[in-house]
Amino acid sequence: MLKRIRKRPKEAGLPPGTLISSREEKAEKVRITIMDYGERELEEKDTETIEECFPSREKPTVTWININGVHHIDTVEKVGKHFDLHPLTLEGIVDTGQRPKIEDYEDYIFIVLKMLHHNEEEGEIQTEQVSLILGSNFVISFQEREGDVFDPVRERIRRGKGRIRKMGADYLAYALIDTIVDNYFLIPEKLGEKIESMEEELITNPTPQTLQAIHALRREMISLRKSIWPLREVISVVARGESELIHESTRVYLRDVYDHTIQVIDIVETSRDVLSGMLDIYLSSISSRMNQVMKVLTIVATIFIPLTFIAGVYGMNFKYMPELERHWGYPLVLLVMVAVGISMLGYFRRKKWL
Repeated sequence: MLKRIRKRPKEAGLPPGTLISSREEKAEKVRITIMDYGERELEEKDTETIEECFPSREKPTVTWININGVHHIDTVEKVGKHFDLHPLTLEGIVDTGQRPKIEDYEDYIFIVLKMLHHNEEEGEIQTEQVSLILGSNFVISFQEREGDVFDPVRERIRRGKGRIRKMGADYLAYALIDTIVDNYFLIPEKLGEKIESMEEELITNPTPQTLQAIHALRREMISLRKSIWPLREVISVVARGESELIHESTRVYLRDVYDHTIQVIDIVETSRDVLSGMLDIYLSSISSRMNQVMKVLTIVATIFIPLTFIAGVYGMNFKYMPELERHWGYPLVLLVMVAVGISMLGYFRRKKWL
């Protein structure tokens, strides 16, 4: 089950820019990958020390530094000191409870995104914060843990396919954002399969477990909406902003990412409406089943009321009851009771109550 309220690591009273990691895995090693490329050259390497990344800033090529492990405060502080990052930027990187946002510091642009994974085993959406620092010739990406959706971008850089090796750092930032947004389409698709199977179950045999599943999907949709909805404003600012770090040739592609974001939001909103309708259908179905049960019980009670009356009359122990002494009295009374029951059933069928 998803936790919709995340405990914030920052304590009250601390000055702005204080770095406190929100992750518990302090013992994990930080993993840093560097991709330094131009149109005809490429250098890629892994390192555990951030100092090896610093010479890349002075190169004329585009440098992508990917850091897995924002819980290592020392590493984040060294990056901030070397690249002249604002203390509030460093705080936003370490505090992984941020909402998607963008901040323009003139020398660099700070972007916060949410990378989503659908855990098949646990059946829930896992959210990871990705922070991007876009400079004139570099992009620094910070992730909470290893594993991401950026492998297609890495392959395009290695093979030199498309425009990415010919464009600048702003195009690399676009490629990373576009990959994250494209991955969003997979989440509603998987949830849509659950919704379709649940609709069939809802119509044929709704159970309390069906209601629990509907509520679980609604919580996932709320979490998905919370991660995607603010991204629309972020992409809009990047695409229509006036920062010199983003060239006009890249803004065209960013506007395409904006359109993709709107499509994902529309899909999420439609799925939320479908789930709300399914909840109404479930309540209506349960109410209809209850009405059917009550109708059957009412008809049975209505049929037995006159029969109980007849049986009650002949159950009285009066001495001078005329039918008590007759030879065919008992079969006659039974025949009358059967006739009354059959006639009432026929009446109910004509009224289409059965």
